[in-house]
Amino acid sequence: MSRIGKKPVELPKGVTAEIKGQTIEVKGPKGSRSFTATDDVDLVLEDGAVSVKPRGLSKRARQQWGMTRSMVENLTVGVSEGFKKELEIQGVGYRAAMQGKTLKLSLGYSHEVNFETPDGVTITSPKQTEIVVEGIDQQLVGQVAANIREWRQPEPYKGKGIRYKGEYVFRKEGKKK
Repeated sequence: MSRIGKKPVELPKGVTAEIKGQTIEVKGPKGSRSFTATDDVDLVLEDGAVSVKPRGLSKRARQQWGMTRSMVENLTVGVSEGFKKELEIQGVGYRAAMQGKTLKLSLGYSHEVNFETPDGVTITSPKQTEIVVEGIDQQLVGQVAANIREWRQPEPYKGKGIRYKGEYVFRKEGKKK
């Protein structure tokens, strides 16, 4: 039995949900998102909450039950609050700046790295060493943050590179004489 799937997803104030067959569309102050569930689960809207129920007791139905409930909750959180990933840059001469919809990164290469902001995501750089990625789609926000971090991952000897805020980088000792 899914412990996650049993709990209904409460809809916060200002958020509405509409179910058409296996598709749920959630609208809120930040926008609207939809998700199509598999045929292994039923979506029910009752008393300002969305419940997910499995169709049968097969292994696949039980797997989809918890996953579908998590997806519906991510939709409601995304359209009401949004998602945010914060990155920090460490290293001498490493910096970031927004120029229109392009993020310009100086990461020790012979050239500047230009990262175009995809639709559905906003990127800001409050300081030269901070990058904030925000949006209503959790998967897209995480993927964009990972793509930015991929340009210069933190290295274990000096810790230089782009890391998530609060991320611990395991440091190694250098060569000994």
